[in-house]
Amino acid sequence: MRISVFRKEHFNAAHRLHNSAWSDERNRQVFGKCNNPFYHGHNYEVVAEVTGEIDPETGFVIDTKELSDLMKEFVLDVFDHRNLNEEVKEFQFLNPTAENIAVVIWNILRDKIDTKLDLVITLYETERNFVRYPANG
Repeated sequence: MRISVFRKEHFNAAHRLHNSAWSDERNRQVFGKCNNPFYHGHNYEVVAEVTGEIDPETGFVIDTKELSDLMKEFVLDVFDHRNLNEEVKEFQFLNPTAENIAVVIWNILRDKIDTKLDLVITLYETERNFVRYPANG
């Protein structure tokens, strides 16, 4: 029997959506107010969904304390109250869209969670705008 376990956390971060290969005008057209050269911020919510078989010895798919600790150390401590463009190395050459942030978080956590377990990241940039990676997870 496969079952999913969820852990939801939040972090606050600033970013600017910008493509340095484009003109300022094209950046403003495509990214609008999200291209503000002085950045803007979001109160992100991130949900890690881990799916697998229940361990008969522990009764867990994954210990939620372990999942919480992983998210704190490798996501919250890195992203919270940061300027993603300037302070998070993964975005040095990657536009910090919600889509890219979700993929980066997935890549960070995927290496820390047993490969027999499936991982899906859902990232809420706003209450109504959110992404899920992988999409068919």
